[in-house]
Amino acid sequence: MESRYHAVSGGLLSGSGYGRISGDAMALDSGIGLQLAIAQIRFAREYTLSLLDTIPEERWFEQPVGAASHVAWQVGHLAMAQYGLCLFRIRGRAEADLTLMSSAFRKKFSRGTTPDPQPAANPAVAEIRAVFERVFEQSMLELPSYSEVVLSEAVEPPWAVEATKLGCLLFCSHHEMIHAGQLGLLRRLLGLPPVR
Repeated sequence: MESRYHAVSGGLLSGSGYGRISGDAMALDSGIGLQLAIAQIRFAREYTLSLLDTIPEERWFEQPVGAASHVAWQVGHLAMAQYGLCLFRIRGRAEADLTLMSSAFRKKFSRGTTPDPQPAANPAVAEIRAVFERVFEQSMLELPSYSEVVLSEAVEPPWAVEATKLGCLLFCSHHEMIHAGQLGLLRRLLGLPPVR
């Protein structure tokens, strides 16, 4: 696959699938980087919750005309992605992960899946929200324990920001904010008033 390059605040954004900042633009100490990643992940989650808390759960499976998704898929996808970026890509699969989410859940909300607006074809809203919360709580529990050595280890594609485990953590909040934007658009398409 051919790389794509775009100028981004003095650096280059390139890569296959997501992209990365190249050169010395990411010369960030892993300890400071971890603190920054945790703060950004917390901020992104608070922002996402500020949107979700204004969307009635009975409307989570409504897929407005012209929309490619619905709220339930966005939230399930965010849970699946945070698990991948903050837990699985850093330390692999752990036995405790079975209590976070099922394999069927991960497959239902993976990148590239087609959202199904039929509630019966999806996990219940309560289950989606519970997984979303459990993965976040587990991430916040484990993240402070990751060492600089572990965070500097390389990861296989796809990756963003940089090809390290720290890069996965830094991308997590950016990914959530992208989907928070989609949640904001879905809110408006559902006829809900602006939050801000």
